[in-house]
Amino acid sequence: MARRGTGRLLHPADRRRRPPLLLLAARSCKDLLPRRRERRGEDRISALSDDLLLLILHRLDTRAALGTGSLSRRWAHLPRELPALDLRVSDILPPLYQRLVLFQRDIYSKGTDVQYRIGAMNGELMPNIRRYERRAMRALTRYVKIVLEADALRARRKLSKLKLEFFITPNTACINQLIAKSIDVWGVNDLEAVAKPFYWQRDVHEFPSHGLCKDTRVSCLQRLKLGGCVLPPLHGFNALTMLVLQDIPDSPAAAYEAVFTLCTKLQVLHLNSCRCSGDMVVVVDAPSSEIRELVVSQCRFRSMWLRALPSLESLASLDTRVLFESASFSCLRHWNISRDIGVALEGFRQFLAEYLELDLFLGCTPGITNLILRFTGPDRWIVPSTSPSFLLPNLRKLLVAELPSSWDVSWPRLLLETAPSLETLHIHIAPCSEKPGDEIPWEPTMLRHHHLKEFVMAGFDAAERQIYLVKFVMNLCTALRNVIMLKNAHAEEKGLWDWEMVMQQHSWTDEEKDSTLKQIMDSSSSTELIFG
Repeated sequence: MARRGTGRLLHPADRRRRPPLLLLAARSCKDLLPRRRERRGEDRISALSDDLLLLILHRLDTRAALGTGSLSRRWAHLPRELPALDLRVSDILPPLYQRLVLFQRDIYSKGTDVQYRIGAMNGELMPNIRRYERRAMRALTRYVKIVLEADALRARRKLSKLKLEFFITPNTACINQLIAKSIDVWGVNDLEAVAKPFYWQRDVHEFPSHGLCKDTRVSCLQRLKLGGCVLPPLHGFNALTMLVLQDIPDSPAAAYEAVFTLCTKLQVLHLNSCRCSGDMVVVVDAPSSEIRELVVSQCRFRSMWLRALPSLESLASLDTRVLFESASFSCLRHWNISRDIGVALEGFRQFLAEYLELDLFLGCTPGITNLILRFTGPDRWIVPSTSPSFLLPNLRKLLVAELPSSWDVSWPRLLLETAPSLETLHIHIAPCSEKPGDEIPWEPTMLRHHHLKEFVMAGFDAAERQIYLVKFVMNLCTALRNVIMLKNAHAEEKGLWDWEMVMQQHSWTDEEKDSTLKQIMDSSSSTELIFG
């Protein structure tokens, strides 16, 4: 037995059993405990106030929270007092599970699965992965049942946020019950429910026939994220302002179209890796919609046509074909567009030239002020317009990101010539292993640009077409102040509609600077060239 400075006795066995976090909490609150000699083995954690215990519990992950019930009789009812619950099956999985998954992926990525011990993959490795997944899901299910049973014995609780991550199994009734109760009874306004299939499987979760809850009329739900599940009916969630759908399996186009029209108060909508059955076209025609922010990322749609979305201000179409049927999107100011066409065939551009002109992508967005554009592929597929015009009269900031070095890197000249109000132009050239493609036969121009002040080229290595573009910009732009050429740099996005150039230290030699200046500078130019 060891004596401590407070006059209390602490048995060595108690010291070993107490987790470090709780021990620190008990020490920091020692002045709040009665100053008396305690009997050996007494539960001193129970003497802490509920507020302190809730503070400790709030900082634990799911794995640690599941074990708190064995620490003290006071912990059993505490989870229902928290204003938010964060229950993730990934927190329960042990580190060994992650190592097994990484080992299995490494075997397949290297193509050595046929060399692995006969029967070991299906007889040892995968069963061990499955065993850890089932154990974690059973532990999560037990904890969810405890929360539901505790609530049935006490007065109605209040819950502001619920985050659930669970494996897809046939026995998820309690998960559905927890989601329904949080909406119908507890008044949750922020709900996240992400279903994950067991490793190497493709199951999806299905909610009951009535949907997420039994009565949407009493719902206070404002923010909702659903993942890995069949899209439930969302009609009636009149308070919903933010919706994120992720990894939604094949669903009819009408189901996605209904989201825009039925959720009348929706302001933010993200569709991430969603699939449309039959490779159908999703048509958005919602003249009464209040959606201001729309993100469509890596979705398996044939295309999405925007017909009416009058309040739209910010759009991100990432590796998903999003087209406009009209130029009636007067509020649209920010656009992040990413397209990759992975075809490198002789004559490809000539055959599809009319579908690859810049007008097709930017012809209906005259109000854009900020644009992030990422066009990639093994071969340059974007082509000059047959009838050039000022497609982007209000554009102020432009980033051309990850421009393949095999392309004619001078192609952003098309953008500069269609944006007379552009003030900032940043280009990031990404190295690639493809052979250099053909060059655009540019015609001389008498055009002058009077607003561009800053031009930055990251990934600059003084290649011929890079030099050409820098000289063209310097000759074209009368208000140009800075031309910045960065060798080791890239564009790092800040959110979806802003960015900054991240530069690694590089020292230019005097010979490199002199050679570049001779190729670029005109004796009459007052523009400052900055090397980095």
